Amino acid sequence: MSDTPLILTLTLDEDSQQYFNELRREHFPPERNYLNAHLTLFHHLPSDQDQIFSDIFLAVQTYQIMQLAVTEIKSIGSGVAFKIESIPLMQLHRYLQQLWQPWLTPQDKQTLWPHITIQNKVEPNQAMLLKAQLEQDFKPFTARGLGLGVHEYQGGPWKFKKSFEFGTN
Repeated sequence: MSDTPLILTLTLDEDSQQYFNELRREHFPPERNYLNAHLTLFHHLPSDQDQIFSDIFLAVQTYQIMQLAVTEIKSIGSGVAFKIESIPLMQLHRYLQQLWQPWLTPQDKQTLWPHITIQNKVEPNQAMLLKAQLEQDFKPFTARGLGLGVHEYQGGPWKFKKSFEFGTN
């Protein structure tokens, strides 16, 4: 295996993915937008540990499709994100954190703050304007987490490796 770090994301239902992708295309600086919208669970996992894939495979057999409450629009300083709430998602993250403790970076050892960023790397006043604009019509809604996606970090862009669906045997 390579020494390229792995990123673990939650796979969203098609309608939600499309919604967030469209917002990201519209509001993320184009020169920095080389990813689809995503909900990152772990930012830097070792690619040389086969246990990572074994643990993911077991986790998706145990967990089912998750309801994700998209509850509010949050400022992240130089951007805007949608806050996500889901008890099963938090439980899954804590479970994987415990399994992978020896390999985790300080960032991945923190409590998960589930969110989907649709704007980043802009001036704070531009982010505040977008947040106010989006809040005018925002109504909380439910998305679904369908599984987990593994990606290789390539210094900015990501390379998709494999997806795992919840509830598969």
